[in-house]
Amino acid sequence: VQLVESGGGLVEPGGSLNLSCSTSGLRFRSEPMSWARQPPGKGIEYVAGISSSGHFTPYEDSVKGRFTISRDNAKNPLNMQMSNLQIDDTAMYFCTTNWRPLPPRSEGDASWGQGTQVTVSS
Repeated sequence: VQLVESGGGLVEPGGSLNLSCSTSGLRFRSEPMSWARQPPGKGIEYVAGISSSGHFTPYEDSVKGRFTISRDNAKNPLNMQMSNLQIDDTAMYFCTTNWRPLPPRSEGDASWGQGTQVTVSS
């Protein structure tokens, strides 16, 4: 299994980014997926999840109305559109095949990607 995130970067407060996660080695259309993040000096936080069908999308409270998770089961990427980004959204963002409550992430664990950095700063 391989998960590869992309789309991170540096944006000003109020800006937008679109994260993507490409997958291989798994039956993507059968897997519920999640986005998680790790702010500097803090632990892993759940951000959003999406069921295998795409019909169930629970969000962490602080991102509701600003982030939108989606999936394309035909083309296999997992996406997350992030708008009105705030400084507190600064973190390394990971896609994962885990569902909440998220287990700890360890290096080499194939259920997690390597992450993409999102930095929100003026």
